[in-house]
Amino acid sequence: MSTLLASLPVKAYYDRRAPEYDEWYAGTGPFAARERPAWNEELTALLEALAGLAPARTLDVGCGTGYLTRHLRGFRVGCDQSAAMLARARAQAPGVPLVRGDALALPFADGTFERVFAGQLYGHLLPDERRAFLAEAHAVGGELVVVDAGPQGGLARDEWQERVLRDGSSHRVYKRSFTGSSLAAELGGGRVLHEGGWFVAVSSPSEKIRRSAAPQEGFGD
Repeated sequence: MSTLLASLPVKAYYDRRAPEYDEWYAGTGPFAARERPAWNEELTALLEALAGLAPARTLDVGCGTGYLTRHLRGFRVGCDQSAAMLARARAQAPGVPLVRGDALALPFADGTFERVFAGQLYGHLLPDERRAFLAEAHAVGGELVVVDAGPQGGLARDEWQERVLRDGSSHRVYKRSFTGSSLAAELGGGRVLHEGGWFVAVSSPSEKIRRSAAPQEGFGD
């Protein structure tokens, strides 16, 4: 994750949350009593959309517990700044190589991957971090797929949230949500893979791919 997310207070949050993170997906623990209309149906639709992507050599940045990593096709490498998250990912996504690293300084050479995937990472980044992350992602991979929070029936939002874990600790976390069009616009254009109240997913090509696909002078209609 980013330099911000690797700062001590927020890093501590993700390390502490690792054992309970997947309860958010499963609707268990503190999420069992929450009203989340159509959550299961939408999560299923999101996972089907990811499984429908063509197999590719993929870097999963901010892979967390590996929950979404498992649903990506092709050779995958997981990367996260949290050792506790990576420990969970080793059990949940066995056989996937895992690397501890920073999303703003990815420890891979340019062009190493065909695709960079970021699930529930981009929405935590502040403006300067977003620009740095996009530059890093498009350098190491030809396509960027971002999954993040949908607007939950309202407008896309931008806020700091207070999050309380089972151990009673409270943490201040920056979080944004998106519509399909707003996320695609921020990524410089792309194809909406999934759009709902809970999740949105967009596939965005790299600048190199965009240039090669653009009409050339003297050709075409």
